[in-house]
Amino acid sequence: MGVNRILPKRIILVRHGESQGNLDTAAYTTTPDNRIPLTPAGIGQARGAGEEIRRIVTEGRAAGEEGDDWGVYFYVSPYVRTRSTLSEIGRSFRQEEIDGAREECRIREQDFGNFQVEERMRVIKETRERFGRFFYRFPEGESAADVYDRVTSFMESLWRDIDMNRINRDGVSNFNLVIVSHGLTTRVFLMKWFKWTVEQFEHLNNPTNCEVRVMQLGTGGEYSLLVHHTEEELERWGLSQEMIADQKWRATARRGDWNDDCIWHLSHFFDHFKESDKDKNLEEDQQDNLCLTDGSEIVKC
Repeated sequence: MGVNRILPKRIILVRHGESQGNLDTAAYTTTPDNRIPLTPAGIGQARGAGEEIRRIVTEGRAAGEEGDDWGVYFYVSPYVRTRSTLSEIGRSFRQEEIDGAREECRIREQDFGNFQVEERMRVIKETRERFGRFFYRFPEGESAADVYDRVTSFMESLWRDIDMNRINRDGVSNFNLVIVSHGLTTRVFLMKWFKWTVEQFEHLNNPTNCEVRVMQLGTGGEYSLLVHHTEEELERWGLSQEMIADQKWRATARRGDWNDDCIWHLSHFFDHFKESDKDKNLEEDQQDNLCLTDGSEIVKC
């Protein structure tokens, strides 16, 4: 007998709260990146994120979503700052409202190598800006492309968990998945999910500490950022008008449909299609400028 798969109503991405490293980069010279703690302000931000997530879930039910039952399931990066963020987020939920939580190493922060020499790291980051943020690999560390590969692997596991209802064991209809991670990891996750290009990634802005980005199912069963967020928010995140148009399409698209108007799915790669379109448009314009006289002769209007 097959398993009745229930998709999460929302996939909510949360960056960790303010860390000591965000406050003072010198912290990395004495403390490994994975052990950097939250600041008191970061703890407050995490509690606020928990209240916001609960409000998003419960306001959705008040707006008429089907089903009285709901739940949340958490994935969290193993770093101290993300685990602490999750702990504070969890204060907004009762035990019976949390379906589970799992540490997931593949959504950890980008490995920046050894931070012990602060001046060296400053020069390396300047080099990254000139080289490009996606492909530049930190010495003894990772590139964003490396993070993309492990996030891709995580997403494959995530789909298996969804297919088998491993993270929604009670089968609730208003099920919410929350991923507590890092800024670059969040951007890479969205890039992979929505099939954005490297060029589009390069223009994305990092989420602020404890910023919540919500992918929500639209009316046709596709996830879109525009079900919960506004176009103005997406512009602030660095999405182009073409990317926003795709999000608008996804808000009502049927699951499995393909957006033929999405330029980076086809015409982004083939310049000669653009030339063909120009010739076609020119031909149509010329046809529009022709008219018939006495039914036997075509002349310019």
